[in-house]
Amino acid sequence: MPPEQALSVGQLAARSGMSVSALHFYERQGLIQSRRTSGNQRRYDRAILRRVAVIRAAQRAGIPLATVAKAFAELPKDGVPDQADWQRLSAAWQQEIEQRIAQLEHLRDRLGGCIGCGCLSLATCGFVNPDDDAGRRGIPSTLLDP
Repeated sequence: MPPEQALSVGQLAARSGMSVSALHFYERQGLIQSRRTSGNQRRYDRAILRRVAVIRAAQRAGIPLATVAKAFAELPKDGVPDQADWQRLSAAWQQEIEQRIAQLEHLRDRLGGCIGCGCLSLATCGFVNPDDDAGRRGIPSTLLDP
């Protein structure tokens, strides 16, 4: 890409809606890459906008950055990933997103009854863990998990 078409970190931040510090973090994590000008300023290819958009979408879906990094490792380093590349990436995350949706629905359904009754009674609430009984039985502390 000609240097005049590359984006500065400020331009990338403005176009992507991400903070400059977040972009620097993503670069340190190897999720995006830049090149340096003779004045040691970062320049990003415009294709990085797509990667940042995928990172944002993944974060909104609760996909860990380590999972994003693993998926990005399968994509071309130079050039713009094509439709097939993005389809493989999204297919890899499909099951994880479905599991997250099921967990959230389970939490919503169980928590809604407790909030809906308004009793706030620790003696009768099915979600409490009196005297850390669950801990003694080796049950994790997240009682609302399916």
